[in-house]
Amino acid sequence: MASEQPIEFHPEALAELEHAKGWYEEQKPGLGESFFQEISNAISNICESPTTWPEYSGGTRRFLVHRFPYAVIYHQRPTLILVVAVIHLKRKPGYWKGRL
Repeated sequence: MASEQPIEFHPEALAELEHAKGWYEEQKPGLGESFFQEISNAISNICESPTTWPEYSGGTRRFLVHRFPYAVIYHQRPTLILVVAVIHLKRKPGYWKGRL
């Protein structure tokens, strides 16, 4: 097993995560926490094996989240993994590219 790399969130990616968690929680109590857990699982998988998921755009990779229409877009750097965006799959594709 590869050693895990540290992870860092772009500030806007962190804001997207918090916003989506809040929105899901408003829809149904507990759903926001379920969403957050799915993202946490995605992050754990990415850290354990960052090259598993396919190359996406601009040197990034994309992890599709289970149960929710979201993906985690990340860029593997020599010393860390940068989460560039937590995107809704049906909204504004490519809006995050300026973060690279």
